[in-house]
Amino acid sequence: MVSVRKTIMRKTSVLFAAVLLTAVAGLAKEPGASSTLPLSLIPQPVSVQVLPGAFRLQRGTAILVSPGVPEARQVGVYLASVVAAPTGFQLKVAEAAKGSSRRGAVVLSLTGGPHGSANPEGYDLEVTRRGVHIQAPSAAGLFYGVQTLLQLFPPEIESKTRHEASWTLPCVKIVDYPRFAWRGLMLDVSRQFFSKEFLKQYIDQMAKYKMNVFHMHLTDDQGWRVEIKSRPQLTKVGAWRVPRLGRLWERDPPREGEVATEGGFYTQDDIREVIAYAQERFITVVPEIEVPGHALAALAAYPELSCTGGPFRVNPGSKFYGEEDNALCPGNEKTFEFMDQVFSEVAALFPSPYVHIGGDECFKGFWKKCPKCQRRMVEEHLKDENELQSYLIRRVEKILAAKNKRLIGWDEILEGGLAPNASVMSWRGVRGGIAAAKMNHQVVMTPADYTYLDLYQGDPSLEPTAYSRLLVSTCYRFEPVPEGLDPKYILGGQGPLWTEFVTNPRAAEYMTWPRAFALSEVLWSPRESRNWDDFTQRMETHFQRLDAAQVNYSRAVYDVAMTPVRDSAGKLALRLSTEVNGCDIYYTFDGTNPDNFMTKYQGEPVEVPGDAYVVKAIAYRSGRPSGRILSLEVKELTERLGVEKK
Repeated sequence: MVSVRKTIMRKTSVLFAAVLLTAVAGLAKEPGASSTLPLSLIPQPVSVQVLPGAFRLQRGTAILVSPGVPEARQVGVYLASVVAAPTGFQLKVAEAAKGSSRRGAVVLSLTGGPHGSANPEGYDLEVTRRGVHIQAPSAAGLFYGVQTLLQLFPPEIESKTRHEASWTLPCVKIVDYPRFAWRGLMLDVSRQFFSKEFLKQYIDQMAKYKMNVFHMHLTDDQGWRVEIKSRPQLTKVGAWRVPRLGRLWERDPPREGEVATEGGFYTQDDIREVIAYAQERFITVVPEIEVPGHALAALAAYPELSCTGGPFRVNPGSKFYGEEDNALCPGNEKTFEFMDQVFSEVAALFPSPYVHIGGDECFKGFWKKCPKCQRRMVEEHLKDENELQSYLIRRVEKILAAKNKRLIGWDEILEGGLAPNASVMSWRGVRGGIAAAKMNHQVVMTPADYTYLDLYQGDPSLEPTAYSRLLVSTCYRFEPVPEGLDPKYILGGQGPLWTEFVTNPRAAEYMTWPRAFALSEVLWSPRESRNWDDFTQRMETHFQRLDAAQVNYSRAVYDVAMTPVRDSAGKLALRLSTEVNGCDIYYTFDGTNPDNFMTKYQGEPVEVPGDAYVVKAIAYRSGRPSGRILSLEVKELTERLGVEKK
């Protein structure tokens, strides 16, 4: 998603500080929130009871699984492999023979617990001095019980190297199950190609937080990333673009004769490998093949599928939307032959019951001038180009249905009429999701204001290039079921990470965490248990876990936000805040870098001296710097105030 998405989403940057203050104020004392849990678990379980004592994992601890159940053994092997590196223990996985002693063991029972068994992904976890027992109605439930078990260990359990530690677990009783069935993250691998090794690392982190859908955005204007054997030009041509740096949408277009060397693609064997890896972690990989818009990479390979005939080049980040044809021609029957071939191979490759077809931001200007499209509209009695897109989507749905797949697309597929059995992923707010649910269609909520992970996490002066903003606290306020809507139509939610500005794996991690912590809790835990202050305390422990795992993440929740206001005399003043409560803020007006020996902010707006040219501020927590120094010129703060008033 590029142009219209950004036009809709681009909020005036000066409003950030005010939004931050509102978010913090609204979440700090949320009515009905539960008391602080004694354990740092994310997502928060349904029920936790802490008991006296502890259990110590030792070299001889056995992992016992239900006899004759390969799925339970798979989870046991996974647990043994995860703890091997940090502990140095090579734990044996064995079937629990009838009458055998379970003392001192970790027992995984695929029998269904007394509480969590109502939900197929639920589990019951009990840790006593004698051992550990996880029971669940499915292997997925056992797996999620294991993830909670691992979070009971010290953060060093995430390390890839051995640590000398006391691997003890507190005695607890936990009953847990998810609120939603679809708990997803999306990674845009079209605009930035990521290796399959990184995809596995990303899947590993998702699994730790009980996410169960990995949505791969495989095709777009900037690259085609999946091998289609019947259409080899898609990866021979469509997977490669000319190398470019510089600001996105301001880059030079491809020059005549310039060789396309940047990109890559996944072979079908690569895809199978990633799918198998995800399946072992109970994650479904959902493919997205963009139609009819965002198809420039496909048209570069097969220009005859366009309205204008080309020639086309894969886009390197230069301006093109609305100026260059990037949509498949729905008036051309060859388009449907192409889609049938592509979706045949995609359906055979991906076990997911859903195939995502995009459907967003299709520029229809070239359809208006295309004789084939106009003839199709007359023949099919279509009143406008929106209905022409709906005609195409309905035919795609039939193509997928013939392959036992269900169609899901962005909420633009509602325009012109929704295909009979389509599901909707609502990104332009929740209105599209509400409309689809009222028509009895299933919905995955991905409203950009609450879930888009490619947005700034703090003040733009401190953050990597992005646009608009999405705070962790805003993610945490996300509610997938709008008031008055029947929840049975809401499958769940998802955090999309578009990669126009995300150019490497470390950047992808930085943009994902900790906002995905918040989304995981929104999608798993009971709504009534949400409490921002409690969540941030647990989040801090999980920063230590990410450090141990060498996963990059943002600490923008500790950075200062400056909100410009006018005082009673009409002079410029500032409110200072941090997203996390409990920080002390220090500031300067003389251009020097502040520390905790400088002036401390006391909670009321502070007047900016008339001759000051810059304001600098930093947050401290427990006597140590917790965030980065924010430095903003008074001129910019005045401009922000002016825009905010408008």
